[in-house]
Amino acid sequence: MTPSSNGSAAGKSPEAPVHSPTRPVPGLRDFYEDPTVPVASGEARSLRQARLLADALGPAGPGRPAATVLDVGCGDGSAAATAARVLKGHRIVGVDWSQDALRRAAPRLSQVVRGELTGGGLPFASGSADAVLFSEVVEHLVDPDSALDELHRVLRPGGHLMLSTPNLAAWYNRGLLLAGVQPVFSEVSLRRIHGRPGSQVVGHLRLYTARALREFVAASGFEVVTVAGAPFHGVPRPLRPLDRLACRLPSLASILLVHARKV
Repeated sequence: MTPSSNGSAAGKSPEAPVHSPTRPVPGLRDFYEDPTVPVASGEARSLRQARLLADALGPAGPGRPAATVLDVGCGDGSAAATAARVLKGHRIVGVDWSQDALRRAAPRLSQVVRGELTGGGLPFASGSADAVLFSEVVEHLVDPDSALDELHRVLRPGGHLMLSTPNLAAWYNRGLLLAGVQPVFSEVSLRRIHGRPGSQVVGHLRLYTARALREFVAASGFEVVTVAGAPFHGVPRPLRPLDRLACRLPSLASILLVHARKV
C-alpha cells in the first residue's frame, strides 16, 4: 500500500497550500483592556501635578466658580482621587476608553465618562473644560499630535493642560545608554521586557526628553508655562534620595511635568 492510498497527508499534492489555524492578533485595545496591565502611577507625581494645577486655578469659592477638570486617561482613578484632595471644590471628571479602567475608577470619582482621543473624539463641547490632566498617557499613543489637538479643542481659551510623561533622558537612562542597555520606560515588545531592567510591560510607544516635550506641546497650540520634575516610584529604594534630588533639574528627572495654557 502506498502512502497516498490510505488518505494520509502524504497523498496531498505538493502544490496545495497548507493552512495553519488562525488566531486573532491582539492589538493595543486588547492590551489595555487586560486587567493585569497597570493603569495607575505613583502618588508623588500625582500630588506634584495637582499642586501645580491648584496654584493655577486658585480655590473655588464665592466669586470664583468651580472649575471643570478632565482627567483624560484616568486609569483606575487613583491619580484623580489624589488630585481631588488638593483641588477641593473643583469638579473632576474621569475619562478613559478602557471599560475595565472605568469600572475601577468609578468608586473613587464622582463622575466617569468613556471617551477616546481618536475617532469620534472626546464627548465634550469645544471650550467646555477649564483644565485637563493628562497623566502619563502621551507615551502610549500612536498619534499624539491628534490627541493634543483634541485636548486643545475641549479647553477654553487660557485653559490649563497638565501633562506628565516619563523622561527618556532621566539620570539613570543616560548611564544605561552609555553601557549599551535599553533605557528604562522604553519597550520593544508588548509581550515581555527585553534588554533593560524591570519585568512589567505597560505599552510605552513614545518617549520624550524635556526639550522635545516642550517643543511638541508648543507646536500643538499651547504656551508652556513651566516644566518640572517628579520622582519615579519604581526606582530602587537606596536610589530614591538621588531620584528626588534630580527633580531640581527637570532634564534629569524621572518624570516630566508640563504646565501649559491654551493660546
